[in-house]
Formats: sequence, structure tokens, C-alpha cells
Amino acid sequence: MILVDSTIVSTAMPAIMRGLDTGINGVIWVNSAYLLAFAVPLLVTGRLGDRFGPKNLYLIGLALFTASSLWCGLSPTIGMLIAARVAQGLGAAMMTPQTMTFITRMFPAQRRGAAMGVWGAVAGVATLAGPILGGVLVDTLGWEWIFFVNVPVGLLAMWRVWVKVPQLPRHSHSFDWLGVALSAVAMFLIVFGIQEANTYDWGTIAGPITVWSLIIAGVVVLVAFVVWQHFNRREPLLPLGLFRNANFSLANVAITAMGLTITAMSFPMILYLQSVRGMSPTMSALMIAPMAVVSGVLAPFAGRMTNKIDPKLLAVPGFLLFGGGIVAYGLLLTPDVPFWVLLLPPVVMGIGSAGIWPSVSLTATRDLGQADAGAGSGVYNTTRQVGAVLGSALIAFLMEARISVESTAVLATMPHSGDAGAAAGAGSEATMGQAIPEFLHGAFSTALGQSLLLPGLVAVFAALVCLFFRRPSASTPPRG
Repeated sequence: MILVDSTIVSTAMPAIMRGLDTGINGVIWVNSAYLLAFAVPLLVTGRLGDRFGPKNLYLIGLALFTASSLWCGLSPTIGMLIAARVAQGLGAAMMTPQTMTFITRMFPAQRRGAAMGVWGAVAGVATLAGPILGGVLVDTLGWEWIFFVNVPVGLLAMWRVWVKVPQLPRHSHSFDWLGVALSAVAMFLIVFGIQEANTYDWGTIAGPITVWSLIIAGVVVLVAFVVWQHFNRREPLLPLGLFRNANFSLANVAITAMGLTITAMSFPMILYLQSVRGMSPTMSALMIAPMAVVSGVLAPFAGRMTNKIDPKLLAVPGFLLFGGGIVAYGLLLTPDVPFWVLLLPPVVMGIGSAGIWPSVSLTATRDLGQADAGAGSGVYNTTRQVGAVLGSALIAFLMEARISVESTAVLATMPHSGDAGAAAGAGSEATMGQAIPEFLHGAFSTALGQSLLLPGLVAVFAALVCLFFRRPSASTPPRG
């Protein structure tokens, strides 16, 4: 539910704008509010799970997520919906680090790979299935149901977790409140600056406050947080000793790249299918469904293999296949490419995704001791979410730039200046998922294809990072 709700709103944006009588800025905040409330507290909630028990914090987060989902669907105004999405993001932030903590602390090392495989399959399918589910619900029941659907699932999950998940030992003697404040402020400034950069054209937000000043201030506060963690001799929020483990550090770089890649690739693909090829939200989402299906089927098998082979033997080819599929998709984008051809790259991407999730997550957590499970899970999920935020901001900026360049090139060859007005409005129409003027189909296809090179190359970079994964020996005891 958490990962579906990270992507499902993009498909429903036009319907929300019509239903709540708002503009594009208002509906963008529906997604930004969730993303910010989700990303900012992750370091803190991982540590809270250590102190108060991961099961307790998970159930509180699940209850908040479920109740706020109902609130989202019942919201009569855009302001109310944004407030509800903030509450939903906070619930998601409480839950997410606990999922990896459960696996790390409940499963012995020899069985952890299979468990991470199932966890990775759910993560991969959910992230990719969000647009599909959103399209079906919007086309049939209305935008409200992208939130209502969470309620029965949440209630069922609360019952099963209450009955079946055990209370795990707590690991905490003190709490780093200064670290909490510094990390929250740093994350908010950086995430807000990146997420809203395009809204303010990377310029002034209000008075002397600019996008760059926010990001720089966030980096400064983040440095202060790291320095404090180094000198805090009691129990720091982020044990810097975690990063002495090369696998943990490299896995965090890799999952940041995965978060960026998987977020940045979906918008150009969906936009092309809806705006250039005229597909409905449901049909456009179904065109990339093979990725989710293949990933979901193969990820559990890949998870079991991670206990038997070096994880980089899955991670490296996984990232290469995933990135290669994205680049191939981008190179294929023309106004008249056969639809069956566009189904092939998602299959390749699904195979790659299946190898990435379990191998990278297991590499990150394999050496974590019981006491560090919550902190390590919090760091891992935070870096993934920051990668997603960065991917969202960068792909929006890149698409806008490339569409402007390609459209201008087309207009320069046209004799009638009146067409400029149509071209000027095409960008905003495309953002809404509506059809664009036919004479700009080629320009938009080229621009969106060029944009997909960014996530493709980032995935290739992640493959290079994974080459340095080290497989620990079976006799090496876990830390902590």
C-alpha cells in the first residue's frame, strides 16, 4: 500500500483536478505532501521502532495510514486532501523501516535471502503496479477509490499483524533528541528544495529564500547532524559505525540509484502513451504491466539464490538489464512504433528488477546486528526515498527542457506563426495526460525518449557500484 500510493496519484491527477476544481499546482502538492511526510521522518522512525518495539510502531503507523486513506477519499477540497496526504505519509514513514527490521531480526542468516526475495517482489510489483491500479480505479469508480481501496487491506493487515507477528526485544537506553531535530530539518530542507525546484524554476521562493539556499542550508544542517553523531558518546540516532561496513555503504548507494531510476522512468513512459498515442490511463498502465508481472514471478527465486551465490552476480546483471531496457524503450519512442514492440523492453526491465531488490536489500542488512536493525533499515529506506525525490525533480526538469528544444526545432521549420500558440499550450496539455497537436507528436516522442536516458544511465552506474559488493564468509558473525 505504501509504495502503490507513491505512484498511484500520478494517474489520477487529471480526475482530481476536475473533481476538486483545482489547478496543476494544487494537485502537484497532493503528491509532494505525501512524499515529504514520508521521507523526512524515516531515520527517526527506524530508531523509534528499536526503542518502543517494531510491532507497536508498525501497528500505529498502519492505523494512521488506513484512517488517513479514508480521509483522503472523503476530502471535499484540495486543501483537505493535502492535509490527509501528510497524515498518510507519516503513517507510511512509521511502517516502512519496521518491515526490514522484522526480516532482519526474525529470520536466521541462512533463510533471510528468501524472505528478502518475497519482500523485494512485493516492493517491485507495488511500485510498478501503482499506475495500473490507479488507471483501473479512476476509469471505473472514480479518483476517490485510489484511497478507499487501502481501507479493507489496512484493516486485514492490522488483524494479521496483531495475531501473527511477535513482540521483539527492544534495544534502546537513551534517545538522541538533538539528532532527531537536526535530521528532520535537514531532510525537510533538502527534500522540499529538490521536490519544488521546478515549481519555482530553481529560483526565488519568497523574499530572500531561493531553491538553492534551501538545498544548501539542508546540506549544512546535514553536515552538522553527521558531526553531532560522531561526537555523541551516548546513543546516536545514526550509528556511523554502520558505514564502516562496505556492503552497507555500497548497497545504500545502489538503492538510492534504484529509487531515482524507478521514479524517473515511469512518467515519460506513461506521458508518451497517453499524450502521443492517445491511450486511456488503464491501457497506458497495462502497456508496462509485463515489468510488474515478470518481476513479481522471478523475485522470490532470486531471493533464494542470494543465499547460495554472491549477491553481486544478481545485482550487476539486474541493473544492466533494467537500465538497458529503459534505454531501449527511449530509443524506440516514435509516433508510430508498433505497440507490440513497446511491450518487449518492460519484460527485460522486469527480469532486471527481480534480481535487484532481494540482492541489494540482503547485502545492506546481512551484517547488521540485532541492535542496529532499526537504524540500518531507517537509513536504507531513507536513501531509497531521497533517490525517488531526486528522480522526480530531475526527470520533470529534463522533460521540460527537451520538449522545449524539440518543439522549438519543429516550429522553426513551419511557415505559420499561428502554430506557436498551439505549441505553447502543448506542454501543459501533455502534463495533464491529454492529446497534443499531431504536428508535435514526433518532437514529444523524441524529447521523452531522450529523457529516459537519465534513469537508464543511472541504473548502469548502480551496476558498477554493485561490482564492489563483498560476499561475507559463512563464518563471519553479524555485527552487534
